[in-house]
Amino acid sequence: MRTSLNVPDDLLSRFDDIWQEQGLESRSRGVREAMREYVEAHTRLEDVDGDIVAIVAFDYDHESVIEDLHDIQHEFQDVVTTTTHTHEGEWCLETVFCRGAAERIRTFAYRLRDFDAVRRVKLLLLADR
Repeated sequence: MRTSLNVPDDLLSRFDDIWQEQGLESRSRGVREAMREYVEAHTRLEDVDGDIVAIVAFDYDHESVIEDLHDIQHEFQDVVTTTTHTHEGEWCLETVFCRGAAERIRTFAYRLRDFDAVRRVKLLLLADR
């Protein structure tokens, strides 16, 4: 589908610089990717049904909650596919890759938020089917 847009010159210039630096073959390809990212960023997990692929990232105080977090990850092993773990000062940072029913992944993310020792939980929806 062809469309036209009114875009400020400075924004278009910066956009052109970026898609060319990234080696994309055209402005149209850059616009499609930007639109896809915009839709993904504004799709709320609560509005998604069916199977999804998502990343859940969170940070926490290790001493206070590690055993509980391991228990939850085991409880949700039907949707947890991979985890990574690193340290930032006194805090642990964890990234959990998930695939499966949106309802299960939602529940997993909400359960992580239940702990006072978990500072923040961020979810990135990568694909919904």
